[in-house]
Amino acid sequence: MSTGVRRRMGVEERRQQLIGVALDLFSRRSPDEVSIDEIASAAGISRPLVYHYFPGKISLYEAALKRASEDLAGRFAEPQEGPLGARLLRVMRRYFDFVDEHGPGFSALMRGGPAVGSSTTNALIDSVRQAAYEQILTHLGVTEASARMELVVRSWISLAESTALLWLDGRRIPRAELELQLVHDFAALAAVSAAYDADMAALLRTMVKDEPADGPFAELVGRLLSLAP
Repeated sequence: MSTGVRRRMGVEERRQQLIGVALDLFSRRSPDEVSIDEIASAAGISRPLVYHYFPGKISLYEAALKRASEDLAGRFAEPQEGPLGARLLRVMRRYFDFVDEHGPGFSALMRGGPAVGSSTTNALIDSVRQAAYEQILTHLGVTEASARMELVVRSWISLAESTALLWLDGRRIPRAELELQLVHDFAALAAVSAAYDADMAALLRTMVKDEPADGPFAELVGRLLSLAP
């Protein structure tokens, strides 16, 4: 039988609860539209108590962004098993899972939200991009990228970001099509760069050699051949 007595949370436990509540609210609405009163109500505490744990909305917002950025960066982690095309497609599906579940929060993270221009927000965004870059190099089996390879990988990560942000604005293109298209975009960027760089040419040969007939890269070749007269 319950006594109705609430267990008192420790400082860190309460902080993590507030971060979780704020992240949930920021995931459903723009952070600019979420008030401290709403966060306090959702957490079941008073407004002054929120300020006891966080000096203001911006500091709570940044803490929520930190958790979101760590989650997003983790979406690029993938076992190095199987063809590269299939691995990148799984990464894109997990990436868009996050975007789909945390639309306003994702937009806020990538565009800065109410803390736009702050060193903390910029550092979080950079950490996501760097984690994604390092994970993709791991998928490619590369420890030190050439200048052109770095350009391809970082350009592709930026393309994934902008594609996701545009998709959120009305979701006018089916999500699954964009996930596949982004994998094709990676192959296309690699193919163009291969014409100028020996390392990229070697990587492209490996990608094609290991690609099964029903893989994403093979599908791209089929689509391009179908356009030929």
